[in-house]
Amino acid sequence: MYLPRNLISQLYLYLIRTHHPLSPPVLLLVALEPDALCACRILQALLKRDYIPHKIQPISGYGDLARAGETLVQPMRTQQGGTGGVVVCLGVGGLVDLATTLGMEVTEEDSDGAGGVEVWLIDARRPWNLGNVFGGKPAKDILGEVEANARQRDSGIDRGQLLPTYRPGKGGVIVYDDGDITEELAAERDSYCALEGMPDLDDDGEESDDSSDDGAADSEPELQNNKKRKSWSDREDGKDEDGDDDRPRQRRRSSSNHSVPSSPSRPAPRGLLSTTNLNSTSPDGSRSLSPSSHPSSPPPLKEPSARTLRRRLLRLRRKHEAVLTKYYSLGASYSEPISAILYSLAEGLGREDNDLLWHAIVGVSSLELYGRSMTGIGISSASDSGGSAGWGGERGEAIRRTLRDEVRRLNPPDPDDASREMSRGEASGVIPTTARSPTDTSIRLSPEPRFLLIRHWSLYDSMLHSPYLSARLHIWSDAGRKRLHKLLAKMGVSLTQCKQSYTHMDMDLKRGLRQRLLKYAPLYGLDGLVPPAASAGRGREGWGFVRSYGWEACLSATDVGVIVGSILEVGKSGVHANEHGEQWDRGRNEKRELVDEQGQAESEEWVGRFWEAYDALGNVNALKHALPTAQHLYRAILRTGTSLIEKRQIRHLRAFRMAVVKEGPDVPLFAHPAALTKLALWVGEAIAEQERDQKGKGGRGTPLVMGTNERGGDVVVGPGRSGWICARGNGDRKRRGLKKEKKEAERSGKEGKGRKSGGRRG
Repeated sequence: MYLPRNLISQLYLYLIRTHHPLSPPVLLLVALEPDALCACRILQALLKRDYIPHKIQPISGYGDLARAGETLVQPMRTQQGGTGGVVVCLGVGGLVDLATTLGMEVTEEDSDGAGGVEVWLIDARRPWNLGNVFGGKPAKDILGEVEANARQRDSGIDRGQLLPTYRPGKGGVIVYDDGDITEELAAERDSYCALEGMPDLDDDGEESDDSSDDGAADSEPELQNNKKRKSWSDREDGKDEDGDDDRPRQRRRSSSNHSVPSSPSRPAPRGLLSTTNLNSTSPDGSRSLSPSSHPSSPPPLKEPSARTLRRRLLRLRRKHEAVLTKYYSLGASYSEPISAILYSLAEGLGREDNDLLWHAIVGVSSLELYGRSMTGIGISSASDSGGSAGWGGERGEAIRRTLRDEVRRLNPPDPDDASREMSRGEASGVIPTTARSPTDTSIRLSPEPRFLLIRHWSLYDSMLHSPYLSARLHIWSDAGRKRLHKLLAKMGVSLTQCKQSYTHMDMDLKRGLRQRLLKYAPLYGLDGLVPPAASAGRGREGWGFVRSYGWEACLSATDVGVIVGSILEVGKSGVHANEHGEQWDRGRNEKRELVDEQGQAESEEWVGRFWEAYDALGNVNALKHALPTAQHLYRAILRTGTSLIEKRQIRHLRAFRMAVVKEGPDVPLFAHPAALTKLALWVGEAIAEQERDQKGKGGRGTPLVMGTNERGGDVVVGPGRSGWICARGNGDRKRRGLKKEKKEAERSGKEGKGRKSGGRRG
């Protein structure tokens, strides 16, 4: 079942009316990613305000999801002594059949699989598992085909869509629609519902007979039009072999001009052929006016046989299955961030404030860090508008435009601060680095450049470690470093100044930095490095978001996303600082073996990082303390990516490129799939820009597959049909499979070279 966007607050309002502080807690299953954490923060704030008890359970993968279903969800079912309840999945479960994964499927022994447990599914991953979207109904709503449709309408369900008359509390899986289901999945909805109402049939080799069956069905009207002499009674007995033998015998009698008055097949054709002699007084003429032979009374049509009906049903089923297969073959992609959906829920309830808005902004801004877009996972695309403009297409820009409107609405400008902003240069586009007052916690719009952690790093390091600049300036090479130095020289910024902390740079230099970047960046192919000045036609398209925490800190939404993501991937205590800089701490978590047969030890470590990141979202001091972790991760990405390119460790196979991170001090960092994905995006963007400069190629280029086998397990990230997908595995079996695939790819490459060389010799 799915809840339309215009009814987004319906289920939550019912939850408020039916729950009290002594009710069973609402279970929140949360993915280990910044967007899901921000969505969890928003939902938890709503539940706290309404005094609804709740419990948060981090989910690191499908294994954790199945264990949570076994240990947490199934005891809530009425069949096992529970009282039912609500389970909210944030960022998990959209790609799988949740009823089966959580142990709520309907079986012969258990006709009510849900058991009063209602699952709310909010996920940005696509494609949907259509069983969750159009199925997932309580058992009493799916029994009976014809009666079920009328019963579902009475119960507030119309072919999977929840109506305003729906009363929650019956159990089942309910998907929160972000608008895509209603607007784009009409054909899939029709096909799924049609297949759901069809009886189960075994396709036992009758597919080859479909064409002959179609020919037999089409031959009946053709026989009528050509006035064949076979009687209607004989056609009804056409399945008998004797009927087939009568037709040649009738043709022989007609050719010998013998009358056959006693034949039961003669009157009907004669009556039809003698319509021009209706005034005849012969007995035959009177018989021609009988009802059975009157031209206005067509002969009765033959009822299709059971076999014909079966074949038609099989063809119809294949047609609907093809629609669903086409949808599933679109590939992995991402839709609206779930933090934005949860903020829409808060807005529908009238509970929006700056804290909830900030969580939504951070969740939306974090998607670009992981390359997640509406078309899949891939490298960022340049935009003339600069900043984040263009990321996610028109829909992504529409979401950011809505967030900018919310910032203006909840943070109206103070007339007394106008002169202060002019003196600081914020009105002309200088990025803010301090708050307006000790109690200032407002959110502001800022023309953020595509630099990394610029407020907490030097200008040089921020530009050097920016994935956007690294790819376009070829930072991995000495020539690329020289290009960066030339850009700074043309801007009039010395290396001594730009290697100072940005907050301590000369104020005049910071005021003119944006204008200098707008002037000189296009000379190096850096169009869109910073957003242009606001105008009447464009507004502040491409501008970012900044929040002040009094005198403590001033952080952009991208900074928070970078820090929270680094905590999830590296750990808050993974780096310590000394006089030589940040170093990787191989502490107690790294000395022990982290991966057992089920991978539970590793997931426990990741769950611990979840709570560190969750606390950091609400504590600015924790965010500042985790800054060295984020800086260390991006230094490692630059070092490892540069090493892979310079040492030519990226192998170009037939259909894709492949690289394995297997040496160097930073290998343990990339045991986490998200960290390896960031490295793959960095390398992929660098290769794409390198090919574009060398060959003038556009587009996506050759896909890239990257892996590591650190700590006894394998981690592989690679491209799907329409974007990047992420997969991981453990143990020797996965490693053997990876080696086998590599050998097969090498063998196929050698065979292709041999054929080409043989062709040249001939």
